[in-house]
Amino acid sequence: MASKGRPAPNTKRYALRSWLLGPHMLAFVPAFALGAFWVAGELALVTVALGLPMIFLLTGTLNEARETRLREVDATTGLPMLDRLEADVEKTLLSCAQDGRKTALFYIQLEEFDPLVQRYGQIAGGTLLQRLGERFRAILREGDTVYWLGGARYAVLLAPVPHFELESAVQLAARLQSAAEEPVSIEMQSLYVNCAIGCCLGARSPEPTKSSLLKSAETALNEACRNTPSSIRTYSREMGETTVRREALMKDAFDALDNGEIAPWFQPQTSTDTGRVTGFEALARWQHPKRGTVTPAEFLPALEDSGQMERLGEVILYGALSALKSWDQSGFFVPCVAVNFSAEELRNPRLAEKIRWDLDRFDLAPERLTIEVLETIVAGSPEDAAARNLAALAQMGCRIDLDDFGTGHASITAIRRFQIERIKIDRSFVTRVDKDQEQQRMVSAIQTMAERLGLETLAEGVETAGEHAMLGQLGCAHVQGYAIARPMPFEETLGWLQSHNASLGGLPQIRGKSA
Repeated sequence: MASKGRPAPNTKRYALRSWLLGPHMLAFVPAFALGAFWVAGELALVTVALGLPMIFLLTGTLNEARETRLREVDATTGLPMLDRLEADVEKTLLSCAQDGRKTALFYIQLEEFDPLVQRYGQIAGGTLLQRLGERFRAILREGDTVYWLGGARYAVLLAPVPHFELESAVQLAARLQSAAEEPVSIEMQSLYVNCAIGCCLGARSPEPTKSSLLKSAETALNEACRNTPSSIRTYSREMGETTVRREALMKDAFDALDNGEIAPWFQPQTSTDTGRVTGFEALARWQHPKRGTVTPAEFLPALEDSGQMERLGEVILYGALSALKSWDQSGFFVPCVAVNFSAEELRNPRLAEKIRWDLDRFDLAPERLTIEVLETIVAGSPEDAAARNLAALAQMGCRIDLDDFGTGHASITAIRRFQIERIKIDRSFVTRVDKDQEQQRMVSAIQTMAERLGLETLAEGVETAGEHAMLGQLGCAHVQGYAIARPMPFEETLGWLQSHNASLGGLPQIRGKSA
């Protein structure tokens, strides 16, 4: 990989000359002057006394300029780096302000670059970066500059032009993206990378300053990386305002985890045959003191962006197991509680050990905890950390539910490998199932497959009595949704259980130790 530091001088001769002509040699000027006076008299004395300091100072300035240039240019890619970019942006914006011309700044982020380096090595990675830099320069105009910003990121700064519009920026970004996606041949291997690109026109930046243009291009790139792979995004004021709100939300969400504002709410799951409660799902909810209820669609991405998903998982798991124990102690037997686990949590190598410890702390049997995972996780490699954790949790005795079934790409082999016990039919198949025959055929097909595999089914998003009744007729064993109850804080679950108990003529009561 490219070195970020200053490369070493190429020859010993340069090092010796730099030492001999460096500013520190000024200390020897008096000795040189006395020697010159002794040999050649007063004229030589004056020449040495005045001339040598000027030579040393000029040489030191030149050496310092050379070292600055070396610091600004990467040794591997041959491209200028961040220091040069900042200086050039400031100079370009000043020029634009003086004569009314326009510029644009592009940030380019290579995707999946680190795995490529791990597979092919640092040298191949450095060569790839160099080749891509050459490609980018080849499609730009004279005066446009490509920079390497470290890691897998480049920048492109356009020289000022009289006219440059948004459509032109998008077209140029597409050309840069196409150049990056062409295979790079290195030592008989073809290396492929994709990239996300964010760009900002100088006129679209909130203020025509260096910091605002750099930040705006960064915002656009972050938005591109957050969306589908290989996205292109251009900065807008609305995007900037959204980013400001997201950053504020991230800070608030971080604090909310500490002060208990984010907590589990519980939605019951019931049997279509008997109506009895078969479990509760623990769902993260945030009651903000000023904003009121903040939806998961808002705060979950904020927590994910700030790397707080594991902390959230710990809060929800603790609250779920605590609720399960409290229901037992209140005399209501809830067979299990379901908790969603993110990919980040499932990659924690100590997850199974931690869950075992939490279950023991609450004196709960492992089968009373249901682990809900998405199809995208189950569809991954059987050798990754998430797969190993799921196998360990299943062996421990925890139940594994496959969430949002039908929206991903999980194979039957993966379902069996991960010891899935129940699949949750996504609400997209449940909506209007009592009135839409195509929906009925889809649910019936899923139900038939599940029965052949020995799996139970749970339909989520059941919102009407008609949907509830039809799902029972189609053989779905469990249902969950607003038709049964909305998610509620723990304090409300006790009253709901008591009312539901009475409507069914009595729920089974807990007897002795939970098991």
